[in-house]
Amino acid sequence: MLKNRYLLPLLCICFVFPLSSYAAEKNIGLSKGQILYVPAYSHIYSGNKERPFLLTVTMSIRNVDPKHQIEIILVDYYETQGKLLKKYIDKPITLESLKSLRYVIAEKDKEGGSGAHFIIEWRSDKFVNPPIIESIMIGTQSTQGISFTSRGQEIFNTE
Repeated sequence: MLKNRYLLPLLCICFVFPLSSYAAEKNIGLSKGQILYVPAYSHIYSGNKERPFLLTVTMSIRNVDPKHQIEIILVDYYETQGKLLKKYIDKPITLESLKSLRYVIAEKDKEGGSGAHFIIEWRSDKFVNPPIIESIMIGTQSTQGISFTSRGQEIFNTE
């Protein structure tokens, strides 16, 4: 009975501490940069006749690292067929800790289509919490309203 009482603390020392040390050493969950794909539907289809339902898109980049700034390198907007529609920045933007940026595609701008998207690139000189990058779509027609969000997906790690 006495041996079993010491088994759990011994296992914790042997397994938990090395794993937490490994996680800190490998910066698990942290990054020095990414390229992300962010869906941004400028319209969706509704009804049997697939009528376009126009949407305003707000794309938000949030630096969620509590201590470190990041640099936004690229904010490009593409249409459904993959054609570049707009480059939003021509030089890197420093995004301080816990600050946000936003870019808006007006509801009347249907050029992007149902497959519109952003490509975002960011970097840091330190390992940081990756930013949260989302698009928020909202629209109204008559008495109908719709809103939804889409989260960015890493397509390349630039470390």
